[in-house]
Amino acid sequence: MTRLHVLAAHPLRTLGALAVVLAAAGVAVGSGANFTAHAANPANTFSTGSLSIANTPSAAILSATGLKPGDSSVGTADIENTGSLSGVFTLTTSNPADSSPSLLGQLDLVVKDCGLFSGGTPPSCVGASTVYSGKVNAVGTRALGTYAAADKHRYQFTATLPSSTDSTYQGKSATIEFDWDATT
Repeated sequence: MTRLHVLAAHPLRTLGALAVVLAAAGVAVGSGANFTAHAANPANTFSTGSLSIANTPSAAILSATGLKPGDSSVGTADIENTGSLSGVFTLTTSNPADSSPSLLGQLDLVVKDCGLFSGGTPPSCVGASTVYSGKVNAVGTRALGTYAAADKHRYQFTATLPSSTDSTYQGKSATIEFDWDATT
């Protein structure tokens, strides 16, 4: 008789032997010593940065009264990122109050970025890059670039009543707000 025949002839003995072998294997595996280790990175902290704008002057950049054809008015604004984060800065206009015919649509405006500076004397606007050139009422949104924390730029505004302006604009007045915005 072969071993298989013996095992088949005595199924209880075969199952009993198999149970003993499995129990012995379980004891051998379960009784082994385990090594363990642990590491931690405690006190993880989080905070947010800030994005804020300093605007000098905080009043009107341009105040031109008594203009006649060909006259210009010039003003400057220093815009600084006083936050801790870099931001993309823009210039827009809002709150127009205009006459009819539109004085804001007649006035020419040139806005120049005189450059980056810190403290001390602001840069000269001679040869400065032009941010906008067109009518005051058509500024829209002008991209000024990315300012790192503490970056400060001077902008020069020049408004001109064209020499070709006719007498329908006599005695007219208008106002508009220049807005500086930043996003991260």
